[in-house]
Amino acid sequence: MNQRLSTLSILVPDYEAGIAFFVDQLGFDLLEDTDQGHKRWVKVAPKGAETAFLIAKASTPEQIAAIGNQGGGRVWLILETDDFARDYAAFTTNGITFEEQPRHEPYGTVAVFNDPFGNRWDLIEFA
Repeated sequence: MNQRLSTLSILVPDYEAGIAFFVDQLGFDLLEDTDQGHKRWVKVAPKGAETAFLIAKASTPEQIAAIGNQGGGRVWLILETDDFARDYAAFTTNGITFEEQPRHEPYGTVAVFNDPFGNRWDLIEFA
């Protein structure tokens, strides 16, 4: 059996806000943006990544209420980098808000940041 996690859906208030964050601020690639009439199929991913995000526009009251809280207030998105200092500087320049200064832990260098929708992320370079 050969399985892999290919795509995760992330709720956003609108497609353009999602694209602006992932592509313009984080530097992800826009893999697909297909208009399906009643919705769009918008996929983004870090350069070279196997797993992508499907940017999903919230359309029901329950989905709207869940924007930014898909992780229940915990860090639930972990973005691994091969150069923490480079990406920390680029993200800061691009308007990303970090909750803390970078920490050096036994497992690596890490800092928590927030996306514009309320999700909490780790930027991490593993030791």
